[in-house]
Amino acid sequence: MRPIDENTVPEWDADADVVIAGYGVAGAAAAVAAAQEGAEVLVLERAGGWGGAAALSGGFIYLGGGTALQQACGYEDTPANMAAFLTAALGPGGDPHKIGLYSEGSPEHYDWLTGTCAVAFRPAFFGEPAWEAYGDEGLMYSGGENAHPFPEIADPAPRGHLPCEGPLTGAPNGEQGRGRLLMEPLVRTASRLGVTARYDTRVDGLVVAADGRVCGVRARSFGRTLHVRARRGVVLTTGSFTYDAAMVGAHTPRLSGRPGAAVEEHDGISIRLGQALGAQVSHLDACEVAVGVDPQHLVRGIVVNAHGQRFINEDTYAGRIGQAALLNQGNGCWLVLDETGFEEADAATRAAEQLRTAPTVVAETPTELAAAMGLPEGALESTLDLYNRHAEQGRDPVHHKAAAWLRPLKGPLGAVDLGPRTAGFALGGLTTDTEGRVLHVDGAPVPGLYAAGRATTGIATGGYASGASLGDGTFFGRRAGHEAAQA
Repeated sequence: MRPIDENTVPEWDADADVVIAGYGVAGAAAAVAAAQEGAEVLVLERAGGWGGAAALSGGFIYLGGGTALQQACGYEDTPANMAAFLTAALGPGGDPHKIGLYSEGSPEHYDWLTGTCAVAFRPAFFGEPAWEAYGDEGLMYSGGENAHPFPEIADPAPRGHLPCEGPLTGAPNGEQGRGRLLMEPLVRTASRLGVTARYDTRVDGLVVAADGRVCGVRARSFGRTLHVRARRGVVLTTGSFTYDAAMVGAHTPRLSGRPGAAVEEHDGISIRLGQALGAQVSHLDACEVAVGVDPQHLVRGIVVNAHGQRFINEDTYAGRIGQAALLNQGNGCWLVLDETGFEEADAATRAAEQLRTAPTVVAETPTELAAAMGLPEGALESTLDLYNRHAEQGRDPVHHKAAAWLRPLKGPLGAVDLGPRTAGFALGGLTTDTEGRVLHVDGAPVPGLYAAGRATTGIATGGYASGASLGDGTFFGRRAGHEAAQA
């Protein structure tokens, strides 16, 4: 884990201009960008194939500012509008330079993905409440941009860009998903540009020259120790620390013992390698929390805490509901629906089976339901009474749910325990500048060291929108690869 003196390396087993640790979406974007600059690129991947968490994801790439896809679907957006939303939605302490650059560069980055990398998007908008589009539509709201409080902050615009089916020729390390439809074209482009990859190879050390520059890595492959020289730079893209129990316990303890919405290779190795060189870290306490329930059900009911009180508008981004439940409500969280709401949601949804909800408890009256939920006497009854009185008038003055989803809830009633359905992943990591250079605690770049993706603190520093990881992973991964190749 500690830095390795170059003079102690017995021999170099391989070398390249740019060495990348991790072949997920950030590593793939970095590889393509470095190869475009004429660099010889070698990617070292711990797993048995490319893909990482990205290949198993829903495939959202958060882009905006007026991309060609937004325009084709009839939506106007500007970089300033996008930056205003991101600043409000993605948590306190976000880097305004990163957010501004990302927003300004999104349209061109979309063109790079579709042009250079041949990622396909169908110009169709999906407007239903859902975690993902049911078909191959290419654009949808993915961060609650059109739900309170964000329309008062920035004009709503859908920015969740979803790849559609294209020619698939490889096999990622995992099952097929729309994230695969992003990864496969990126990897195919990297291969076409001459990038090579070595799998089942885990980087576990950074080699440092006498002048302090990172000049290579140490790795393990099938029990053998390897040293790989990087003539221009090393790029760390091995993901978050979500599956390192010690780091989670130290930095995001509310995720401890909960399912990790990532892959097991996300063990924080890049972060610890950077720290061993004196690198800055930031927002290690930040995390995204998903609530594994169909939004078609959420919008038709009310979400209450362990005291029977609503605490958020149910038509917002489901990730915001999950965060609010785990981080602010102690994970005591229930979805309350009436029989009509369950039936309407079941008829409308085409969500995956694991997202569909059946009531944990049912009852004829609010009092009976509250007793079955273990809520304080009278709490749920008063919450329902207040909600129903205003819903009859098409209003929600407390949490401002959109009028389209307001309807009084009448018995029989059911409640879904959402506590067991929350799962998350870490957001913080190495501090980098806008070019992907890892920053030392003194503020200067660590020579020869770059990073991108969930190993770094990206644009999300506490809040989230679906697609932020794949979006800034590809955007800043691309910049890190370009910068390393130019070193």
